Amino acid sequence: MSNLVANTAIDRRLADIVGPVIEDMGFELVRLRLMGGKTATLQIMAERPDGGIEVDDCAEISTAISAILDVEDPIEDNYTLEVGSPGIDRPLTRLKDFDAWSGYVAKIETSELIDGRKRFKGNLAGVDGNEVLIEIENQGEEVTIGLDFDWLADAKLVLTDELIREALRQRKDAGQIDEAQFDEIQEITGSEED
Repeated sequence: MSNLVANTAIDRRLADIVGPVIEDMGFELVRLRLMGGKTATLQIMAERPDGGIEVDDCAEISTAISAILDVEDPIEDNYTLEVGSPGIDRPLTRLKDFDAWSGYVAKIETSELIDGRKRFKGNLAGVDGNEVLIEIENQGEEVTIGLDFDWLADAKLVLTDELIREALRQRKDAGQIDEAQFDEIQEITGSEED
């Protein structure tokens, strides 16, 4: 399991408990974070292997996870459980995510300095073995660099017009929105560019 899915020791322990439950239900764990605060929040992102997830699915996953966490009891204090979809400007947590979203803009942060920097923003260019390829601007030139997947501390898609259009197209193809809604949304996104 990559650090991007679960990055702290407690996150990884929780992912080891809830991951198999989510997979048995036919979904994939995209990301898990236990976040502090007055009441801790266990935030879980999941989706179908081919992408997408419904509100009802999230509710079912939440019920199943609550049951196993009550038995295992890995979190000592009270906490709130949130199960949701990765969203449009989604975190990229698995090597396959970088391939699936090739051509879209992403922000990547590495755990170590690479050529004097930790933050990279550019177009994803797929994967090569264990390396994530990203096109970045370097001294006015577009260059493609490879970042070892294991070096990545954080990665997410950047919300662009292209990304919004693609997300809408996928939802339309899945029959989740009809043409009339699609046209309305295009008008809304179109008017922001003026």
